[in-house]
Amino acid sequence: MLAAMLTCAADAAQVGLIKIDGAIGPATATYIARAIDVAVARKDECLIIQLDTPGGLLESTKHIVQSFYSSPVPTVVFVAPAPAHAASAGTFITMAADVAAMAPHTRIGAAHPVSLGTGGEVEKTDDVMKKKIENDTAKDIENIAAKRHRNVEWARSAVVESVVINAREALDLNVIDLIADDLPDLLKQLDGRGVGDKTLRTKGAAVVTIPMTAWERFSQLVLRPEVLFLLMLVVIYGIIGELSNPGAILPGVAGAVALILVLYMSAILPLNLAGLAFIGLAVALFIVDVYAPTHGVLTAGGVVSFFFGSLMLFNRAGPGFQLSLAYIIPATVVTAAFFIFVVGAGLRAQRLPVQSGRETMIGQIVAAVSRIDAQGGRVFIEGESWNAVSDTAVDAGQPVEVIAVAGLTLKVKPKTG
Repeated sequence: MLAAMLTCAADAAQVGLIKIDGAIGPATATYIARAIDVAVARKDECLIIQLDTPGGLLESTKHIVQSFYSSPVPTVVFVAPAPAHAASAGTFITMAADVAAMAPHTRIGAAHPVSLGTGGEVEKTDDVMKKKIENDTAKDIENIAAKRHRNVEWARSAVVESVVINAREALDLNVIDLIADDLPDLLKQLDGRGVGDKTLRTKGAAVVTIPMTAWERFSQLVLRPEVLFLLMLVVIYGIIGELSNPGAILPGVAGAVALILVLYMSAILPLNLAGLAFIGLAVALFIVDVYAPTHGVLTAGGVVSFFFGSLMLFNRAGPGFQLSLAYIIPATVVTAAFFIFVVGAGLRAQRLPVQSGRETMIGQIVAAVSRIDAQGGRVFIEGESWNAVSDTAVDAGQPVEVIAVAGLTLKVKPKTG
């Protein structure tokens, strides 16, 4: 009896589970790829990806689709719980899975790629580029649907026409394979289903969640456009603040560290170079206006340039990876104030004449305490008695002008009139 129980326990089925709730990005792609490896190592019956996403980055989506294609363990995407939506990148991911499932009252679709025009001839150029991107993206999802034997025509319409359908319509149109109320219902319906050369045994299987690692959680939080944007502001404030107030040290160190992080993140997140150029122009206009006052004309131009640069910075990223006006407007106001009040005050202070120290004695007129000639003499200035030399002899009591300071000796000349 004991041996039979042990054999039964050893044969108990197990499935892996991960939950994706939010935008699809590099951290998501890494998480799914690792979860597949874990499920394979544990010999899970399948890996269930519970999905609710507004979309995300196309490059990360491609990595996820490739992971699905090469996965030794069957992959099941379950759009849940209601009212979850597999939008944009989520449509690709759902249709690329071995088994696509949705909960009642959930949605799938609206997979049109993001691209913006700017007007005039540039807009015509962008329209051509938009069409190329649209056709390429449509062909990608057609290939996915064909590989998984799903509705190719609907898949194309989700990209070209941004079509959205609910779970019942998706099942009727052969976009998904089944509708399940919850995870137990999903496992019941998956039981006995053939995936490739494997028949799933999931009825009553144990569901074991595969959590994110600390690094994946950190990456998910940090690899965001908002974080990159804030780090760019730290770079600007830190380095410019250090240059305008030499010796502060902390702003320069913070700016340098932020710059390294920005360089790392910019290689992963999709930045628009035109947006970067506008932000760089804004910084230049702010600084020039400090040195060559133009009654605020250049500063106003810098504010406009910074605002449009921030708008364009992530305008070609997928849904969930675009910069919100809630960040752009306050950042524009703070940056303008920073350059007007902090940087401007620091640079103007550097150009002020010296107010203390030896240099302030140059040009002062005092009376000679004793006879002063090339050999030396004495003057009393700023509460101290100084050695003084003069090429022209000066008698005691006569006024002299300080023309230079050499160590502890003042060079003077007679002052007439």
